[in-house]
Amino acid sequence: MKKFLLGVGLGYVLGAKAGRGRYEQLVRAYRKLADHPMVQGAAGVARAKVSEKFGRR
Repeated sequence: MKKFLLGVGLGYVLGAKAGRGRYEQLVRAYRKLADHPMVQGAAGVARAKVSEKFGRR
């Protein structure tokens, strides 16, 4: 548990030092990836399979 908390604390500190600019860069990269047609197609297939599995439509 101590190792986990140390890791969380270290991640927080490093993330805070990266700053807002790096955060914005990561968000732009995520959105670019999420909007890619192949990713959208794969997400649609996954949604359809989940819908079939659980009977939701």
